[in-house]
Amino acid sequence: MDPYTPHGRTGGRKKNLGLSTREYMKVTGTIASVRKHRTHLEDAVDEDIIRGTMHSRQSNGKARERDEPSFIGESSFVRAPLNSRVSFSPGMASGKGKARADSLDRVPVDIQEALILEDLLFVLLGIPGTYITYPHDYSVDDEDPLQGVRFVLAPSLDPSLRDLVERILPLATYYTAIMSFIEMRSHLDFGLVNHALCAAMREMLKDYQTLLAQLEHAFNTSPQFTLQKLWFYVHPTLHTLSVLYLLTTELATADDVSGASSSSHSPSTSDAEDEARNEALGLGGAKLKAVLNEIDKNVNESSGIAVKGGEVLAIIYERMQIMSGDPSASEVYTSLLRSAGKPYVDMVRVWIQTGRLVDPYEELCVKESKFIDRGMLEMDYTDEYWERRYTLRDGSTMGGSSKRHQAGVPSARTEGGRLPGGACVPPILERWKHKILLAGKYLNVIRECGIEISRDPSHSEDEELYMDDERFYKAIEDAYTHANKTLLQLLLRDQQLIPRLRSLKRYFFLSQASFLTHLLDLSHNELRKQARNTSLVKLQSLLELALNTDAQGEDAMFREDLKITIATSGLYEWLLKVVSVSGVIGGGEEGEGAAEGNTHSHGHASHGKRRGEEEKQEKQMLTIDALTLDYNVKFPLSLVISRKTILRYQLIFRFLLHLKHVEQSLSAMWIEHKTPTWRRPTRLSSPIIPTSSRSTTPSTPYPPTTPTTPEPSENDAWHIDFQNWRKRVFLLRARMLAFVQQILAFATFEVLEPNWRKLEGRLEAGKVETVDQLLRDHVDFLDTCLKECMLTSSKLLRAYSRLIVTCSTFALYTSSFTKSANQALAAADTPEGDTAMKKRWEFLGKFETNFDHWFKVHLDCVQFYASSENVSLLPLVVRLNSIRTPG
Repeated sequence: MDPYTPHGRTGGRKKNLGLSTREYMKVTGTIASVRKHRTHLEDAVDEDIIRGTMHSRQSNGKARERDEPSFIGESSFVRAPLNSRVSFSPGMASGKGKARADSLDRVPVDIQEALILEDLLFVLLGIPGTYITYPHDYSVDDEDPLQGVRFVLAPSLDPSLRDLVERILPLATYYTAIMSFIEMRSHLDFGLVNHALCAAMREMLKDYQTLLAQLEHAFNTSPQFTLQKLWFYVHPTLHTLSVLYLLTTELATADDVSGASSSSHSPSTSDAEDEARNEALGLGGAKLKAVLNEIDKNVNESSGIAVKGGEVLAIIYERMQIMSGDPSASEVYTSLLRSAGKPYVDMVRVWIQTGRLVDPYEELCVKESKFIDRGMLEMDYTDEYWERRYTLRDGSTMGGSSKRHQAGVPSARTEGGRLPGGACVPPILERWKHKILLAGKYLNVIRECGIEISRDPSHSEDEELYMDDERFYKAIEDAYTHANKTLLQLLLRDQQLIPRLRSLKRYFFLSQASFLTHLLDLSHNELRKQARNTSLVKLQSLLELALNTDAQGEDAMFREDLKITIATSGLYEWLLKVVSVSGVIGGGEEGEGAAEGNTHSHGHASHGKRRGEEEKQEKQMLTIDALTLDYNVKFPLSLVISRKTILRYQLIFRFLLHLKHVEQSLSAMWIEHKTPTWRRPTRLSSPIIPTSSRSTTPSTPYPPTTPTTPEPSENDAWHIDFQNWRKRVFLLRARMLAFVQQILAFATFEVLEPNWRKLEGRLEAGKVETVDQLLRDHVDFLDTCLKECMLTSSKLLRAYSRLIVTCSTFALYTSSFTKSANQALAAADTPEGDTAMKKRWEFLGKFETNFDHWFKVHLDCVQFYASSENVSLLPLVVRLNSIRTPG
């Protein structure tokens, strides 16, 4: 049939745009003759109805001539197929319908069937007919178009036809609902997946519209076309449209569920979540707070997130699983899943093959935090760039979700239900989501290094892939393997990761500490100053001089990246705060840590007092206590050697530096004790052999004189007492030096070196298969070293810090002890003699008592932890038992 082409106006205006009585009689007679070749149609129609119809059409034709000039201008519009359906006023429509409805009582069944067939062909396209109309209470504003239009039949229709027509009418409801869904979801805001789904549905409806056009042709040309034949042809389509209708209904109602669930959230809950998120992220500053406010705004507005992206695919997949027992429904949903998933598949392929995230409508399961860039790596102590630059929208990670990763994740539609929009990962992709994230993340790192990404030759860009295609998942696996292998090769080979880690071990773990000994000797005077008065420029120049003195070959690599910095707090005070807040310790210590972490609740006065004490302590802190090293690395090595890992290296370095410094100070004291003041024997008036020695326990710092035979003179007793005092100084210095050396040997030879060998062996043997595994192994190596060096337990830290402070303080009094010994020797030659010996014993006894007490506490803690949770401390127990207090 040739397409209809409108022509221009050729004649004058017609008064009646509807059918005249004569034309109406002619059409009615034609329909009847086509049906059953009956010639008595004119006699069967009531003349009163015809007369009333004629009068109505004439009067309304004149009204239309006055009220609707636009219709009068087109003469060809009179013959338009839908012209008879145009209603010019509510009064006319109701009057016409009532007249026709009454007329069906006296119309033969065959004629009723012909009239209803004509109406059905319009109604199935959503256009109301004469005998099949909208309900009386129908209102366009009140009805939900996504639920479809419900049509009602004329009450006077023959019951034999009514039942069949009522079976067909749901088609009209389904069609109008699906068309409304397509019109609404084709808006830009609903994303590419919805657009593809609407396009697929539109293609299906084209087949439906083609079927109706064929049925209309049969109605106009075939005398054998009946209502039964119409039902026969549309019955399969009824099932298909019902399947589409159920899908559109579920997609449309998913938005409403979210509104009810989100309204239940109270402001207090939102504030609590905001505080927890800020604490977990550890972020501050105006810029980042503004970003977090934006994230919180997005979370609170989760009810406004449209059903799009992964959520649409998840709903289609769930419907497909529910209807898996129905082959035709399963086929429809499979076709829709393929079509709707095509944009999703394309976005995934671009991401895993190039590292570029092209997701304009936030439909993909991967999201980008654009406010996090490479510049943050220089100040990022939480691996923010690596962990938060690209993440999954549902907040999940390889190691499980946390408060930090849940920040910015929208709330679920219902309690325990689907996440909205792109945060909902299609079930078919659930086990692949982490590989999708990592594949693109790895390639993104390579791309930001300015390296051209090589394509995987095993996959073609023009290859068509679908959501349910095994080749798609093979492409994900291959892309993940290719990206992971490429980035690992870049880090290990091109960026020289292993030599970098060796240089960190050399400088921070003091594996070759000759440079440090040289530095301590050169900067001896500078290190004795207060930290706030020291010169960083001078210390840096001394460090470079120490490094250049004996650095050769591999030792000289990367030394220009080593810098000296001054910490703002003492090592042990800072570690105690961290341990108390993080809860590494258990049981009662957690309560203690909580008390320490919540001291601000005791009032502003106590808080101000504590703050003042901290500032005073910082002012009095010496440079040696605040000295640390820093290390500069460039991207992408900064992903592995990040600020978070460098902080751990710095903690271990400061721990070893204190030990080295105290060892050097005690060694200098030993050299001092080789001077004549300490080695020269005192003069006795007569040889005296004591029958009992003085007690060396700290409870008797100045032991009473034990009677001997023969009775010594007063001068001889002083000489014996002075010799014992010197021996006790020698003994305490030797025990302190042994303690420091045993701790240092244990930390270097039994903790750091074995753990480093394990990490180095894994890297060189290729046992590290992924970049994330490399990052985890590096952090685990440092955490293990911190734990085995006793830097993660508050009890061990407290006892050890008191011991090391006692040793360093004792070493500081080297000159004081020498001066006191010289004064004693000088006073012994005077007639008055030495009267300050008792004070010397009391002063020495304080050091002995303090050292012995904290040594016992430390040894008990080490034995407890070695037997309960850290067996690596067992060798240290043996070492410490060798220097414990005798008797």
